[in-house]
Amino acid sequence: MIKKILVSQPKPSSDKSPYYDIASRHNVEIVFHPFIKVESVTAKEFREQRISLSDFTAVIFTSRHAIDHFFSLAKELRFTVPETMKYFCITEQVALYIQKYVQYRKRKVFFGATGKIADLMPMFIKHKNERYFVPQSDVHNNELHDLLESKKLQHAEGVMYRTVPNDIDKDLPFDYDLLAFFSPSGVQSLMKNFPDFKQGNIAIATFGPATAKAVKDAGLRLDLEAPTPQYPSITAALNAYICEVNKKK
Repeated sequence: MIKKILVSQPKPSSDKSPYYDIASRHNVEIVFHPFIKVESVTAKEFREQRISLSDFTAVIFTSRHAIDHFFSLAKELRFTVPETMKYFCITEQVALYIQKYVQYRKRKVFFGATGKIADLMPMFIKHKNERYFVPQSDVHNNELHDLLESKKLQHAEGVMYRTVPNDIDKDLPFDYDLLAFFSPSGVQSLMKNFPDFKQGNIAIATFGPATAKAVKDAGLRLDLEAPTPQYPSITAALNAYICEVNKKK
């Protein structure tokens, strides 16, 4: 019987979140608690990468985290971002977030249509003389690097932030019937906070193949995986799973 669910993400900002529909429809309690947090590398750690931000004329942002940590580290490094800097963003939502730090001007802010890095390639080629900087996490793939290399564009990547486990209050009862994870780091955080964790009847749900693999690699049982052709979102999968399990009970 599923009565209490732990979602390892921040609480939704909107009351219209499908999680609240699930809670109401199935009379279950949903607790939101991030198992991971993102923190900036120190100015000293960044300098050790031997990267000078003054060498670049454009920045490529793949997330809002990248924007936050680029501007905060630039300030800590006493680097004044020039008004001529151009910004290439993976989506319009990410592009609009830049307004938090600089005035938004279409002539210097560019974004893709579908959220895929390849969408930006025509813009990169159009601005082939720019020197691109890519702020990134300590955990990343080489897709963007390989794309820029393939067109012989001047670029460099630098680690500006990292994902670390979020401490969990061990004095609170861990009485959940289902745990939902969204990144391998979340699974690692569970094992760090609870090294003697025994799954037993606790169901585990994941979003994304890398997260599913992390659960299996940790020796845990994976009960529910999304996305699938039938359930493209974790909430759709959760809804169907709770219907099935609670009906059986």
